Amino acid sequence: MKLLKKLLFFLFIVAILLTVSYWIISKSLSPNYDGEIEISGLKDKVTVFYDDNGVPHINAENNEDALRAFGYVHAQDRLWQMELIRRLAAGRLAEIFGKDLVRVDKLFSGLGIEEAAAKSIEGIDKSSEAYKLTMAYLDGINQFIEEGATPLEFYLVGVEKEKYTIKDIYNVFGYMAFSFAAAHKTDPILNEIKEKYGSKHMQELVSSFSENLTVNKTQKNPEIKATMAQALNLIYDKLPVSPFIGSNSWVLGPEKTDNGKVILANDPHIGFSQPSVWYQSHIKTPTYEIYGFNLALTPFPLLGHNREYAYGLTMLANDDIDFYVEQNNPENPLEYKTEKGFVKYEIVDKTIKIKGEQDTTYQIKVSRHGPIMNDIIEHLNDERPIAMQWIYTKLPNQLLLDVSYDMSHANSMDSFKKGAAKVHAPGLNIMYGDAKGNVGWFSSAKLYQVRDSLFRQAYLDGASGKDEIIDYVDFEENPQATNPDWNYVYSANHQIDTVRGKLYPGYYQPQDRSKRIVDILESKKKFNKEEMKDMIFDITSSTASTIIKDMLVGVDVNSLSPSGKKAYEIVSNWDGSYTKNSVAATIYNRLLFEFYKATYQDEMGSGFDIFLNTQTAKRVLAEQVKRQESVWWNNVNTEAVEKRVDVVNGVFNNAISFLEKQLGENVDDWRWDRVLSVEHEHAIGKAGGILRKLFNVGPFTTVGGNEVLNNQIFHLDSTGYYKVKSGPSTRRIIDFSDIENSVAVIPTGQSGNVFSPYYKNQALKYVNGEFVKMKLNQEEIEKSEQKLVLQPK
Repeated sequence: MKLLKKLLFFLFIVAILLTVSYWIISKSLSPNYDGEIEISGLKDKVTVFYDDNGVPHINAENNEDALRAFGYVHAQDRLWQMELIRRLAAGRLAEIFGKDLVRVDKLFSGLGIEEAAAKSIEGIDKSSEAYKLTMAYLDGINQFIEEGATPLEFYLVGVEKEKYTIKDIYNVFGYMAFSFAAAHKTDPILNEIKEKYGSKHMQELVSSFSENLTVNKTQKNPEIKATMAQALNLIYDKLPVSPFIGSNSWVLGPEKTDNGKVILANDPHIGFSQPSVWYQSHIKTPTYEIYGFNLALTPFPLLGHNREYAYGLTMLANDDIDFYVEQNNPENPLEYKTEKGFVKYEIVDKTIKIKGEQDTTYQIKVSRHGPIMNDIIEHLNDERPIAMQWIYTKLPNQLLLDVSYDMSHANSMDSFKKGAAKVHAPGLNIMYGDAKGNVGWFSSAKLYQVRDSLFRQAYLDGASGKDEIIDYVDFEENPQATNPDWNYVYSANHQIDTVRGKLYPGYYQPQDRSKRIVDILESKKKFNKEEMKDMIFDITSSTASTIIKDMLVGVDVNSLSPSGKKAYEIVSNWDGSYTKNSVAATIYNRLLFEFYKATYQDEMGSGFDIFLNTQTAKRVLAEQVKRQESVWWNNVNTEAVEKRVDVVNGVFNNAISFLEKQLGENVDDWRWDRVLSVEHEHAIGKAGGILRKLFNVGPFTTVGGNEVLNNQIFHLDSTGYYKVKSGPSTRRIIDFSDIENSVAVIPTGQSGNVFSPYYKNQALKYVNGEFVKMKLNQEEIEKSEQKLVLQPK
């Protein structure tokens, strides 16, 4: 008994010590939201009011003081995120995470992002206000590094803090540009289909690129191995930073709103992670005010508003990457063929530092089209030298100092448009609305032309000179709309209107979300903010109910089991709504997997899993389910010649059989919330165990699904469970009739510091479709209980 009492007393003391230790650590490492500190370089006092969601409202007497203060407070909430993203683009993740990240480092260090950044920095006008404000922002970050608390993650991975430079900022935009692109995942698959199966198989896939569109006005069977796409997917699975995916936005003109003022809605779709991608702030000086959403390590917001105007963005999804097959000189592998003869590759030496191991070095050959991908993706398994030409690195980069500064400092729609016109890559749909009643949409990218009939989404000929860019399109020729007669503009990553008489190639999403936006906005004459809040959280597919009816044509209902008949009735009558209790949503998504598998896996082979989640697969679906005749129906691995009726009956029976084993024989129990979940993973929380509980946020059950406005993006696969990987990175509604009560929400919280009260305080609001106010009223802001005063040192 005495021994038991001693043991219990010992455990009690240990628990007390652990609790006290955690309290001390959390206090010493948490952000400072109150009190007074001194920092160098300030001309006057800066006051930072933190609202009840941890958003800093920065009040300064001049713009440089404001940006210096912003850098400081941004770093104290998001320094770990800044560290990850600057290391990613520079190929320096293996330094802190070890050899598992070498492939990631090799890819990103080889893309030329750093070299492009260096060239851009050489041309900076150091007398410009944009440059001066950027350097003030960097100074604020670096002063926090010197004087502020070190985030817990730095201790856990054993990394020393380093000061930041303007090159780090440019690298962030380089990563963003590459993650927006889709060519590297799609072109290699389409190229293999073209080479191994011929034009008929290819044509049935790519016909979806020009059909079924909601267009913004203005022998042994070969196996599709998709080696490059698979290699890149393996790399992307290791990324500790969110990739950019898609987005929704619409802007209603005064004639379309109850109060006669513009309303802007925007929700960019980005990979979920913790911390979430955007950091909010409200900066106010005598000459400037903006409520903005910034990426880590960016001084100027890519999303923002004030009392005069608001702007947002979505991914344009234009094709800005082309792959060229080069021909080496058989006498000298360091030379490649051009129409003018053989020329030397540029040779670039790279070194990757690896935690706990020796550095690794490698060489990259660079042709006139770009880096040879075989050199930076060691598991590419293609003997041909394949070069990647990317507009981001091919042309001078103006994205940071010109574009983001101009958009966040505009004084009219015309001046805003001048900033939007400078975007070359990544392609963006930039959305605009203002207090004067103007609305605008600009497809912002450096679009270009090649010769007629050249299909750019397969490999091009690098040697002949016939497949080169022949002309760049002037921005005024890009699809765009300002104050159109239909009184709204919108974007959902769908096909843009024609450029010089032809649809511009790209990796556009199917029409589902764009059609839903148009259907809702055309359903009545006028809308208000509350209706826009409901719309941005809408969970009904505009196309799923039609797709499922077309898919099920030919199913022999009489031969189905009782469960099969009930499931058939439920899914046949589905309205496309992804509610938590929806049984039809569960049936539909399993049917999708079985349909893709039965149609494409026999030809695709090991490339099927990659193809399954490409934009091409999504876009071809609505057409393929209606085809009575198709080269894809026949299973090339059997002697029989399968027809459509064979495929759809097998698909339905396989889906029902799977769901019975997965979720039980009672069809009513096949609810959507049993198979759909979302968890916001931290780079360290991915390790699992106690670190997962400490750093990750979730998991949560949620509503929505692929290609609805509340876009909960997951991969279809064989498991029957759908783990949401991406979705709205923020939901924003800006109403110029009530600008001080405009609202937003982010997936987790403002802070990336695990000890902050704002680490995950918005997570449940986000899942439930709720919003928080974006405060602009100074009197209300100054009532905050948390006030941080920054004094000149």
